[in-house]
Amino acid sequence: MNITIHRGTDQIGGCVTEYEHDGWKLFVDYGEQLPGYPKSKPLEVEGLNKGNLTKSALLITHYHGDHIGCIKDLPKELAIYIGELGKNIQLVLSTHLSYEDKNQNLIIERLNAAKVFSPGHPFSIGPFKIMPVTTDHSAFDAYSFKIEADGVSVFHTGDFRTHGFRSGKLDKMLDFYIGKVDYVVCEGTNVARPDSTSRSERELQSDFRKALRQKIGHIVYLSSTNIDRLFSLYHAALEARMLFLVDAYQKQIMDVVAKSNSLWSKSKLYQYDVNYPPTVPFGNGDDFTFNDKFVKTIKDRGYVLIARAYKKKFDKLIKELPGEKKKYLSMWKGYVDEKSGAYNKELAKALGSEYEYLHTSGHCDMKSLREIFRQLQPKAIIPIHTDNPNKFVELFCDEWNIMRLHDGQSILLKKSEQSR
Repeated sequence: MNITIHRGTDQIGGCVTEYEHDGWKLFVDYGEQLPGYPKSKPLEVEGLNKGNLTKSALLITHYHGDHIGCIKDLPKELAIYIGELGKNIQLVLSTHLSYEDKNQNLIIERLNAAKVFSPGHPFSIGPFKIMPVTTDHSAFDAYSFKIEADGVSVFHTGDFRTHGFRSGKLDKMLDFYIGKVDYVVCEGTNVARPDSTSRSERELQSDFRKALRQKIGHIVYLSSTNIDRLFSLYHAALEARMLFLVDAYQKQIMDVVAKSNSLWSKSKLYQYDVNYPPTVPFGNGDDFTFNDKFVKTIKDRGYVLIARAYKKKFDKLIKELPGEKKKYLSMWKGYVDEKSGAYNKELAKALGSEYEYLHTSGHCDMKSLREIFRQLQPKAIIPIHTDNPNKFVELFCDEWNIMRLHDGQSILLKKSEQSR
């Protein structure tokens, strides 16, 4: 089995990995560069977007734009596979964005034709045997894959973490579904960000619970598809007897998860209290109305508002809501750092200078990566999805063979002794 990393050996966004054996090609992810960075150059890859596509397929690890955003450019003939709930979340997102970005209609078209897989249920594409396993990430329904062909096994991590609500049984999942492998193709997002995972999602929820002891208006800026954070704040507000305010799009995202048949959606964390569902204060379009009862309720009990910086309706709503207010940033700090390529002027303006930073990363810390490598015992590790591959080599070369590839480079993956 051969591997080619077409993009992602020295950047975080836009990874494209190809596995090839016996004339068949299996691609993992086809995304765009991160917001604020130069757009990725178009790729022309045999079996992906040109040539014979009958022996090719694309696996999507999750719905973040840097993993799925370029499927709009792919031929209709290419088979695409994705988790069912992730597909449904992306359909809501793309439908919402399509009013301003017509390219989203192409993503919707590709997703409607995509095939879905289920966690823990292996399937085959040509000579490739694939085991999808659900992992914890800031995108819900994210996956890693065990890929086997020609007697060689690879664990392709996708984006994941070990400090989320759903990561407590990761070691048991790896033992049961993955076992030992020959190679690990591993994300290294946080290799140069040692402080990004300083707290777990549970600790973060506890921090928000403490903050919500103040019966005021709590305005939180976060990604509307960060499912764990949305439901965590919803339940924190519920416990504090506060109103939880979202717009119709955010409510639709939460509804997709709450009504899903997925294993995780059955958890109480991802369910509503039937008597106190999220409140949508907006009417048609950007309009909103306050009656006397609503005003009295938020004055007496306080509220949590999930805000979006680039929507003026939120600025208007925040201005009109009565009483004391406090703002929070619950996403990566780089979005409000003028020195960052991902700097978001609208978000920085909406936040202002007075806010509290309450966030944790959707990606794994380096200590946990080391523990996972020891469990999987690969003969070699190939870093991707990192802007500092040399740091990855430096951190892990004491115990493992780190294969530092470059974009477009192909190598043969060989069987190890444990595979024979």
